[in-house]
Amino acid sequence: MNLPTKITFSRIIATVILIITLFVLSIIPDLKTPLLGNSRINLIFLVIFVFFVIASYTDHLDGKLARKNNQVTDLGKFLDPVADKLLVSSMLIFLCAPQVFAPYTWQEPQVSFIPVWCVIIMVARDTVVDALRFIAAQKGTVIAANIFGKLKTVLQMVAISCVLLNDFPFHYMYPNNPYPQYLSVTAFIVYAATLTSLLSGIIYVVQNKHAFLEKK
Repeated sequence: MNLPTKITFSRIIATVILIITLFVLSIIPDLKTPLLGNSRINLIFLVIFVFFVIASYTDHLDGKLARKNNQVTDLGKFLDPVADKLLVSSMLIFLCAPQVFAPYTWQEPQVSFIPVWCVIIMVARDTVVDALRFIAAQKGTVIAANIFGKLKTVLQMVAISCVLLNDFPFHYMYPNNPYPQYLSVTAFIVYAATLTSLLSGIIYVVQNKHAFLEKK
């Protein structure tokens, strides 16, 4: 196992540990965690944010190292998308219902979250595209990532980061916002990530619809 693959594998292990930790925290009765000053940032969410940023960077790092050192392997090709989907999808699901998965923040002003319908669209899109790639690979065709897919990934990572930071520092621009859950910079970034995810999925399917056709 070369260095890029080790980095990818460590990201999977770290994500699994994070998920287990968040589950344990969610079942601790009467757990209360402080905010960072008047920023509305929960300290546990701040730690998750730091972890998420580092993990997202390693996603870029392992691919860069693999290409630079000519260390692209089949194992790395398999593990990299698994690591990405595990990290992003777990965070999307976690942040769609903080009142359930992070009750220690719900009594505080945790107004930013990812609507369930957005999570469903983004996770379903990734499932469809992964299935399309698998079918195409069975027929000897490689479906490369396009600009919309890359933009989707960037927007998802930015949206998750903004939700973890509870719309910081943007919430200072509208202190009397009556609907911060739905009308805020973070909310619009989440909507943009969802729309881009949907559009990129449609483009993938339309451009590669031949993969569904049976050879005669």
